[in-house]
Amino acid sequence: MERFDFEEERLKQEIGKLEARRVLIQLPEGLKLHGPRLASIVEKAGALPIVSADPCYGACDLVTAEAESLGVDLIVHYGHAKLSEYECIPTIYVEARATVEVSDAVEKALPLLKNWHKVGLATTVQHIQTLNRIKEILLNAGKTVIIGDAEHSSYPGQVIGCNYSNVKSIARNVEAFLFVGGGRFHALGVALSTSKPTIVADPYENRAFSVDDEAKILLKKRWASICDAKEAERLAILIGLKNGQQRLRAAMNLKVKLKKLGRRATLLAITEITPIALMQFPDIDAFINTACPRISLDDSKNFPKPVITLNEAYAMLNEITWEELCRRGWFES
Repeated sequence: MERFDFEEERLKQEIGKLEARRVLIQLPEGLKLHGPRLASIVEKAGALPIVSADPCYGACDLVTAEAESLGVDLIVHYGHAKLSEYECIPTIYVEARATVEVSDAVEKALPLLKNWHKVGLATTVQHIQTLNRIKEILLNAGKTVIIGDAEHSSYPGQVIGCNYSNVKSIARNVEAFLFVGGGRFHALGVALSTSKPTIVADPYENRAFSVDDEAKILLKKRWASICDAKEAERLAILIGLKNGQQRLRAAMNLKVKLKKLGRRATLLAITEITPIALMQFPDIDAFINTACPRISLDDSKNFPKPVITLNEAYAMLNEITWEELCRRGWFES
């Protein structure tokens, strides 16, 4: 059985409604294998399909420039909720809601939540539709359940890779968090952003586990990276060129701050922040990443030099303390 809803009928209807003739399909890494099948659906709907093979990290990473260069009149973006209020090329978002059953994994998480009564609930857009069922299971287990509202996201309870303001808004009111979804990254984001115990209910592997020990190890590594960057003689500030990741003003302000302290930094514009790309600058001792913060955290072991986030740079400059960095988080600034 298919694990995700690709809304194929809606896809065909949107192509017909917009009279699209050339369609660019964008999928995140875990869904790219479905590209050829979705292309066939687009073709049967009367349009020329092109599948983007480049990495896709979120709705902040929309393939607008690529679509313009290819003469595309419709982008179909899979796997994320809409972020931008304006797209220069018509774009439809297919959230690819998961169809897997979550109840068993949530039941397995209950023993791990036994020490806490007030539980915050979080998930990605793929499982938003299951929150009421999950809440019911927790309530039946005697828990008080709190879900962040949609003020900071598209949906109540939703977190994305670079924005955990939803869970931060309720952190003071809960003792622990339950994250429902696959993998560790988003759950670690919840733990780092709230400093609260975080349990994962993974419906894909049908298991539950804690990320607390992993979060503690990651915190130590982040502190080490900040200390290394503080001692670096030559710095570079990375300016992301993806639509939703470009923070030129923040990068320029940071360069001014460093200059006032007698430290020089080179501004580097970059589309894909990879170890190979950064290795082309061997004289740089540390990098400050103003683009997607998850690159610094998720891929830190792959970089030969420290790559710290914008908030970590403020800690490096002693503008905020380590405690304030933990409260503010590694993601928003």
